[in-house]
Amino acid sequence: MQITPLDITQKSFRQGFRGLDRQEVEAFLALVANEFEALARELQTLRQDAHRKDEEITELRSRERALQETMITAQRACEEIREAARKEAEITLAEAELQAEKIVQSAHQRYLKIVDEIAELKRQRIQFEASVRSVAEAHLKVLASFGEAGAEQDIEYLSSRNVKK
Repeated sequence: MQITPLDITQKSFRQGFRGLDRQEVEAFLALVANEFEALARELQTLRQDAHRKDEEITELRSRERALQETMITAQRACEEIREAARKEAEITLAEAELQAEKIVQSAHQRYLKIVDEIAELKRQRIQFEASVRSVAEAHLKVLASFGEAGAEQDIEYLSSRNVKK
């Protein structure tokens, strides 16, 4: 049975031979003492629970702060990694563009060299054709002169044979 403060203040004891009934007062005091002891134990238990809960809350708050700091650190690391990757990509792209420019420049120089070689070969062909034509014309002239000289020699030869006969 729970005793309320109102029960205690309103408790009335029967009058006995010399005042209040002693057994009734002692029984009531024992009941109050038992209730008070139970309440004291409950209060102690509640205080211990409250203290344990406060410690848990403190620990959880500490963990929460640690997690927040870890998350902030992870975000910073992520941003740093992202920035490093962006810079590396820019460097790689710049290097690729430079290499492509070198390749294009090399190909253009090779193209110009091939064009020069083709022009030189055309010039050599024209010179060779002119040289062959000149030699052929010289041979034709020689043949023609041999042809005239040979005809005159044939005539002289025949004439000289006729004279001897």
